[in-house]
Amino acid sequence: MQEKEGALVFRKAVFDDLPMIVAMLADDELGARREDTTLPLRNEYLCAFEAIDSDPNQLLAVAEAEDKIVGCLQISFIPGLSRIGLWRGQIESVRIARDFRGDGFGRKMIGWAIEQCRARACGVVQLATDKSRSDAHRFYKSLGFVDSHEGMKLTL
Repeated sequence: MQEKEGALVFRKAVFDDLPMIVAMLADDELGARREDTTLPLRNEYLCAFEAIDSDPNQLLAVAEAEDKIVGCLQISFIPGLSRIGLWRGQIESVRIARDFRGDGFGRKMIGWAIEQCRARACGVVQLATDKSRSDAHRFYKSLGFVDSHEGMKLTL
């Protein structure tokens, strides 16, 4: 699976992409506190990648420009009984590499992710973003996302 969108190429992530994906996840104030970019990568990242890669309802994708990985995200395709068996696309771990922020790549990447959800017959696309990420809130609202629900988490 490889698709072009303007100057971006989207594809399913492969094992060798992991160090760059983890580096992007760690490249902000929140991520720096919760990720570990030490090489070789921790076994937890490797196991998580294997689980994601082997699950047909998970898609870990990267965006490339100029032969460099410039973005990543994960989509979980979630079946549900409510709303007459509606499927949902859950977008997580959205990142654009620091040197490529502000170039419109995030908008293209989320547009591509929405199309993946449409192709899988999802009736809703949802995402969560930390309450402290006010720029991300504005960005997602500009794409048509609505803060219609209050989310909660319990760290275990």
